[in-house]
Amino acid sequence: MTHVNGKNKGHIVLYTLSTCGWCKKTKRLLNEMGVEYYYNDVDLLEGKSKEKTLEEISHWNPACTFPTLVINDKCIVGYQEKEIKETIGS
Repeated sequence: MTHVNGKNKGHIVLYTLSTCGWCKKTKRLLNEMGVEYYYNDVDLLEGKSKEKTLEEISHWNPACTFPTLVINDKCIVGYQEKEIKETIGS
């Protein structure tokens, strides 16, 4: 997991693919909001690390689609700018 410094707005974890445009937009939005978060580019992982991460994602999003954003105990699938801003509280 990669850590991005910012304002603590709860536990925020973003699961992405390094080549996904919507994933990049979600990262950009979180960066613009200045919040602290963690992210994982799942397609760059290998072996047990990748398996474990896919298990984590399927807990929140059984379809394992990207981006999958978990904010505290809420999961947002896809690039949902309004919902992300409302959930984090800008």
